[in-house]
Amino acid sequence: MEVTIEEFLKINNPNVIDIRMPQKYNDNHIPGAINLNASQLMNFPERFLNFNLTYYVYCQKGSSSKTLAQVLRVKGYNVINIIGGYEAWILNT
Repeated sequence: MEVTIEEFLKINNPNVIDIRMPQKYNDNHIPGAINLNASQLMNFPERFLNFNLTYYVYCQKGSSSKTLAQVLRVKGYNVINIIGGYEAWILNT
């Protein structure tokens, strides 16, 4: 499942995960996003995610986060990719 940045901007108080490298996250990120390592999320989602919550995930352009969201959905988590990633955010805010 995916949302456009326009759809994402309409969501109240979303749980947002930025999977970019920490230095990119520290430079700037979507407000409220937490920075988590994609491989740790993929291998140990129970450490970071709750089955009862919905998470919106993004990377720089949206491709890595799309793959991660697909893997996590197979594991039963409600993870939605933000199409276009951080670059879409920059272009639309």
